[in-house]
Amino acid sequence: IEADVSEMRNELQSRDSLWRKIQLECQQLHTELIKIKEYKDIQESQIKHQSPCVQLTEQLENKNTELLLFAESQEHQEEELNKIRNHVYQEEQSHCSEKERMKTEISDLTEELHQKEITIATIMEKASLLERQLKMELETKHKLLTKQQLLEFRYQVIKSENTHLKEMV
Repeated sequence: IEADVSEMRNELQSRDSLWRKIQLECQQLHTELIKIKEYKDIQESQIKHQSPCVQLTEQLENKNTELLLFAESQEHQEEELNKIRNHVYQEEQSHCSEKERMKTEISDLTEELHQKEITIATIMEKASLLERQLKMELETKHKLLTKQQLLEFRYQVIKSENTHLKEMV
């Protein structure tokens, strides 16, 4: 019986030892399972976070593409702006030279007008002088005409007297 008890004790110890190993392994497996669950939760969390990250990355790429297109558009607009600036500069230069030409022409025309005004003033003075001379001549001629008419009248009177005297004689 002692041998059986000893054998049973050994077997119980062996089973107890096996049972403890199994419990230890179960505990280790349980710990691993918890770690795996935590890892899985972390991965799911990362996936959840990655989804917005992926969207943000795509949005960022889209924005980069838009920025590149905008930069190209801006370069094109700057080229157009430079062309317009050059055209405006050329037009300003042309306008300035045209303005200078017109100033010179206006100055020449002003000088010519001044000369013509001087000529007109001289002509007006001469015309005034000639008008005075003409008035004087007209007055003189008018006096002479009046004198002639008076003389003619006297002549007629004398002639008439003469005729009358002849008739009387």
